[in-house]
Amino acid sequence: MSSFFGLGKTRTFKPRKDVPEGTKQYQLRKYAEATLVRLTNHYVLILAATVYLYFKGSGNLRLAVQLPEGEDLNEWLAVHAVDFFNHLNMLYGTVTEFCTPQECPIMSAGPRYEYLWEDGVKYKKPTKLPAPEYVDALMNWAQSILDDENVFPNKIGVPFPRNFRDTVRTIVRRLFRVYAHIYSNHFDQICALGIEAHLNTSYRHFFLFINEFDLVEKKELAPLDELNDAILAEDKAR
Repeated sequence: MSSFFGLGKTRTFKPRKDVPEGTKQYQLRKYAEATLVRLTNHYVLILAATVYLYFKGSGNLRLAVQLPEGEDLNEWLAVHAVDFFNHLNMLYGTVTEFCTPQECPIMSAGPRYEYLWEDGVKYKKPTKLPAPEYVDALMNWAQSILDDENVFPNKIGVPFPRNFRDTVRTIVRRLFRVYAHIYSNHFDQICALGIEAHLNTSYRHFFLFINEFDLVEKKELAPLDELNDAILAEDKAR
């Protein structure tokens, strides 16, 4: 079991803490979960070792990502930003045995797309990093923001900062790069592990959400254009 999930060799990040019961974000998270359950009998999230396994039925994820009537958009964005971070963290954890500085000396999405890291603190200018170091820096950067209650407030009555949506856009734009790297560089290993359906469902949920709220520019999504077009075509045909 441990070798299947790469335990012992996996760099993991603690999941972002759950929001307190009784808050709006808690209620919205429960709403999103309930919507997914209503839409499909097999969309179940199971935390097994270091991966969320997704079992997808015939549900329409487009409905699941839509803002519930009368709810605050910032709250909805916050709930999903946290969940996407946690899910992607688990998925990337399954390939860390293969995503090494030797195998992935640059952070790329195939031969045409290379990503440089900059956080304004340790890396004050765009810097070339091996993929595992890039993802490690990205996840730690994202977690520091998600855990900052001045940016992602949990308490009732505490407003979101004025630039909150821009912050979410930056987070999901960078999370996309991890999906793109997994698909472009590690999909064979994902298939060998037998979890390609889980990756596909996770990404489909993520893409439909960012598409619903126009969170990432189309040019940033170019590495997975073919997959994105297929998702939209399938969604339109429902």
